[in-house]
Amino acid sequence: MKKNLLFILAVIMLAIIPLFIQKDSDFGGADGAAQEAITEINAGYEPWFESFWEPPGGETESLLFVLQGAIGAGFIGYFIGYMKGRKGKEDKEGKTKYASNR
Repeated sequence: MKKNLLFILAVIMLAIIPLFIQKDSDFGGADGAAQEAITEINAGYEPWFESFWEPPGGETESLLFVLQGAIGAGFIGYFIGYMKGRKGKEDKEGKTKYASNR
């Protein structure tokens, strides 16, 4: 249990430390590239709606994106592990049932 907590803490630190080390960094993404492409095609394009909250910087936006992906990956990993454990338990119970009938 202690190893898991240290591992989780290390992962969190790896996500947070670069935000303090790399000041004034601008990591471009697909949203910026798409906006540039749309502007080149149609300079008068008006977006349909605006975001209700704008993150304070590009780093924060990237952090939130990564956290969203990590939470999703954690959920998927948990679900797959749960289903595999459940199947293993069912297989084990099935083998013991048949073994006791002989």
